[in-house]
Amino acid sequence: MARQIAHVLIPLALEQPYSYLVPEEMHLARGDFVKVPLGTREVTGVIWNLPDKTGNEPRKLREIITRLETLPLPPTMRKFVNWVAAYTLAPQGLVLKMAMSIPQALEAEKNQIHYRLTKSRPERLTPARQRIITLMEDGLARRTGEITRLAGISASVLKSLVAQGVLEKLALPAPATAKQPDPYAQGRILSPDQAAAARRIRKELLETGEHVTALLDGVTGSGKTEVYLDSLAQVLQTGKQILVLLPEIALTTQCLGRFEARFGAPPALWHSAIPASQRERIWRGVRKGEIKIVVGARSALFLPFPDLGLIIVDEEHESAFKQEDGVSYHGRDMAVVRAYLSDIPIILSSATPSVETLNNARTGKYRHIILKARHGGAQLPAIGTVDMRKHPPERQKWLSPKLVEAARQTLERGEQVLLFLNRRGYAPLTLCRNCGHRMACPHCQAWLVEHRYKGRLICHHCGYTAKTPQSCPACGVAGSLTACGPGIERVAEEAAEHFPQFTMALLSSDLDGGMKKMHRLFSEIEAGKIDIIVGTQLVAKGHHFPKLTLVGVVDGDLGLAHGDMRAGERTYQLLHQVAGRAGRAEHSGQALIQTYDPENPVMNALVLGNRELFYDREIELRRLAGLPPFGRLAGIIISGKSENHVIAFARNLAHCAPARDKIRIFGPAPAPLGFLRGRYRYRFLVKSAIGAPLQDFLRSWLSTSKPKHGIRIHIDIDPQSFL
Repeated sequence: MARQIAHVLIPLALEQPYSYLVPEEMHLARGDFVKVPLGTREVTGVIWNLPDKTGNEPRKLREIITRLETLPLPPTMRKFVNWVAAYTLAPQGLVLKMAMSIPQALEAEKNQIHYRLTKSRPERLTPARQRIITLMEDGLARRTGEITRLAGISASVLKSLVAQGVLEKLALPAPATAKQPDPYAQGRILSPDQAAAARRIRKELLETGEHVTALLDGVTGSGKTEVYLDSLAQVLQTGKQILVLLPEIALTTQCLGRFEARFGAPPALWHSAIPASQRERIWRGVRKGEIKIVVGARSALFLPFPDLGLIIVDEEHESAFKQEDGVSYHGRDMAVVRAYLSDIPIILSSATPSVETLNNARTGKYRHIILKARHGGAQLPAIGTVDMRKHPPERQKWLSPKLVEAARQTLERGEQVLLFLNRRGYAPLTLCRNCGHRMACPHCQAWLVEHRYKGRLICHHCGYTAKTPQSCPACGVAGSLTACGPGIERVAEEAAEHFPQFTMALLSSDLDGGMKKMHRLFSEIEAGKIDIIVGTQLVAKGHHFPKLTLVGVVDGDLGLAHGDMRAGERTYQLLHQVAGRAGRAEHSGQALIQTYDPENPVMNALVLGNRELFYDREIELRRLAGLPPFGRLAGIIISGKSENHVIAFARNLAHCAPARDKIRIFGPAPAPLGFLRGRYRYRFLVKSAIGAPLQDFLRSWLSTSKPKHGIRIHIDIDPQSFL
């Protein structure tokens, strides 16, 4: 007799589902979570398909062990997993793993222990016991932490009352995940410009009931967030769920406050720093439809929303939306796909859109909604350059006299100054004055960065760290090591020498004290308690500091030295965004960019305040070169422990490459970071015309050579980094 077969996708590096027999009494549907045997262990997988006919001899297949009593993976998420795997050429199982990132959320929910007052009375009534009884006389059941906190007693006092029968123990289901936002709460009064944008979004996106992509394109300080908060309110009124993607965890500080002020409740926050227990509650709450708004990093795309109604991608141009390791995908692009598969609208928001997004808006593929002016009549900052050839700093200093004087005048007026350098640590290179030895990472082709406040040398590529030595490890001479070049710690040191009477904050992603300290510093800056901010790109976007009127960029040329196709675009975006922190309230702002190349087209467009001048030139250069968005790219990294094996495999792979019209292969060549995390790396770059079957070509080509000797092949469709 024929037995039902189920195709089960397992969250491992597997290209396709495995087949299992369905037990006779078990009723399954697509998306159900099941336990299955795999080798000698049991694993959790998802029913991916239930074919009508058996395709294998039943005796060769193993049986599904059990079905988990949890809600199935929604159909749209299964389609999304399939789409991402096919597009990125990643194993289906690894993509599913991102959608099953919280395994404990699939298990049966555990009841929580609560306590309730009985009619019994304690043998001896102490003041502490009386406080508990008084608290619990309202008849409510409470958990241990709430009782001890409100009554001001220790857990031992509570336990003694439980032992005497004064309090009874209750096992109750977990409460609702979060306070529900109020979609009818009154928001801020929108300016005419904002109101017009909000009306367009309602009419062209929210009322259509189908997938539409829009670019919300507004200058820094124009109030884009208030516009899309209005859109969130409209969607919440329909009962649907909303996903807001942010590129940086640090941006959530002000964002959460604005959401709570607007809707009376904070959204659920999702990123890697959230404790596992909290992520479990959020995963369950999203799947049940209880959580209505999630604000998160790119991984929030893989949460199991059953009724998603809108996606917002804030700062859509940010490279932080690209995941480089594991499954390589771009969060912004996959968010558009997620919205397409769900047939819902998506809003991409930015003051400096990516070239790809702006081109889509200009050609009509995306709706283009523009906010031209800053909110409340504030003016955009005046941007100027400091020619470092004419106004150089003192020897072993990094701030031009012109920038120092501008900062002095700003501080004396009681206003704030931001000194920006997109380089963490104290110095990017440490070398020996005696023998010339450079302190390098033993696992990477990279210099170690000195972090003087920590007394460590750190590799920013693999995380290797070592205590800063007192003598040169090569020649042994003590005190011969010297720092070369500036990081933000060194800039802060110099600023403190110039302005010792003013308060200062250092802001970087590797700040000691974690998120709590970072949030506290942002609050102090916003309140005007900090005079000088020295920071990396962490402070370049999304923050509103009313008293900040001067931004000084220490090294405006830094990003232009990268040499990849997006160097100019990223430099323009970053400098435009950081300059936009100045003058966002009643005081006018100014930005000064230190540069050795003030004639560069990027600097020219910034100084002239002519964004279109930059984008027109950049888009035309891409068109002439056939680069995205007028062509497609894929990066292939071959890596291994033995450089000889890597070279031999890469050369053999190049020899096997098939000829194909409209697709060209460049390489192999050593990657710019030719040695990373203990592995040698060689790189191919594949360029194709729009419409050419790039994924099919890569799948066919890479199948011609099977890696050996521990060699790995990493595929990056639409690469953002060329390292």
